[in-house]
Amino acid sequence: MRALLLTVAAAGSLMLAGQASADDAAKALAQKSGCLACHSVEAKVVGPAYKDVAAKYKGKDMEAKLVAKVKAGGSGVWGPIPMPAHPQVKEEDIKTIVHWVLSL
Repeated sequence: MRALLLTVAAAGSLMLAGQASADDAAKALAQKSGCLACHSVEAKVVGPAYKDVAAKYKGKDMEAKLVAKVKAGGSGVWGPIPMPAHPQVKEEDIKTIVHWVLSL
């Protein structure tokens, strides 16, 4: 029984470590792509805080729509300052970043 509990605990630790490294990789990708010049996780900078974005779209099937919005840019949802288009960022990278943001 003790061996089973240790195995379950170790597996849980590995899963948490995997999630942390995935989050770190997504945040590094957001930094590399220029997203963190206008956004932060906790506080509004030029654009909304990522936690606010996650809260606004929680439980909604918005990932594809937000990927398209990042790629094309847009305005009006979070105030008068438009978000520029990001056609230079690979769509797979945008998907990774959006998925991370929505997981916050």
